[in-house]
Amino acid sequence: MTPRIFIDGEAGTTGLQIRARLEGRRDLEVLRIDPARRKDPEARRELLNRADVAILCLHDDVAREAVAMIENPATRVLDASSAHRTAQGWAYGFPELTPQSREELRAARFVSNPGCYATGAVALLRPLTDAGLLPPDFPLSVQGFSGYSGGGRALVDAHEGRTHPHEPSHPMAGPFKSYALTLTHKHQPEMARHGGLRQPPLFTPHVGGWRQGMLVQIPLHLGPLGVTAARLHEALADHYAGERFVRVMPYEHGQPAEAILDPRALNGTNELELFVYASPGGEHALLVSRLDNLGKGASGAAVQNLDVMLGLEGAGHGYGVPEGS
Repeated sequence: MTPRIFIDGEAGTTGLQIRARLEGRRDLEVLRIDPARRKDPEARRELLNRADVAILCLHDDVAREAVAMIENPATRVLDASSAHRTAQGWAYGFPELTPQSREELRAARFVSNPGCYATGAVALLRPLTDAGLLPPDFPLSVQGFSGYSGGGRALVDAHEGRTHPHEPSHPMAGPFKSYALTLTHKHQPEMARHGGLRQPPLFTPHVGGWRQGMLVQIPLHLGPLGVTAARLHEALADHYAGERFVRVMPYEHGQPAEAILDPRALNGTNELELFVYASPGGEHALLVSRLDNLGKGASGAAVQNLDVMLGLEGAGHGYGVPEGS
């Protein structure tokens, strides 16, 4: 029987991108809600309980309410909100994270899709903590730089001229903004839990005037770690060897080939690139991840997770979508 998929919250940025990535798939049936009833709880409840997998693209509180609506024990849930990323009983939807991750996702009824910034940070951290190269209590700072689509539909509309002229301007609109300056952000517990850390890292996010594309950076003092940048690169390369969507970029003479990174280079894909840079004297390293915040950072990851859950990952799907869709 063809698996039935319902995207609850299809009209939002992530939901629209998931829908675009599923267009033309003949191995899935996507259930559609009447647009006039998309906020009708009973219409949503019916489809949530008819689906084999319900994908939630909702604000956190509404995602929790949606889970509570599901009475059919056969309905599985893939939640793209941040509501369940560190919750007990929920598998973490990063198939490449550990050797056990895919098996856990195939067996799970409840799966939480990772956050975009957290994807970039956890991808760098977890292989190093698992290898014993980065102590779980080591003090860390993380910086993230995202396109404005990471702020959701309201910020996208503000940047692209779809707001009403008499509405107040969006506080995050503009060529570049730093935020979360109280050093609290909803992705920090996720970074700690799934990155193998005992405490959340200091995290400073920034949003820029490009639509999509993201860099996440982790600077390290290597002296206290007693490790070289080359060894860190080796551990990352070993961990992700053979993965289709995660690539550790080549490292020669202490530097990757790219001396300047454009956060938009992977837009429209489900790919994630990891870089290790070293200072000339080898005292410091900079770990960097690059991804599309709407791809491997959101909807691309969601569709990949869906296929892992259903045993369809090896069917050759690319999980990409044209930029700007």
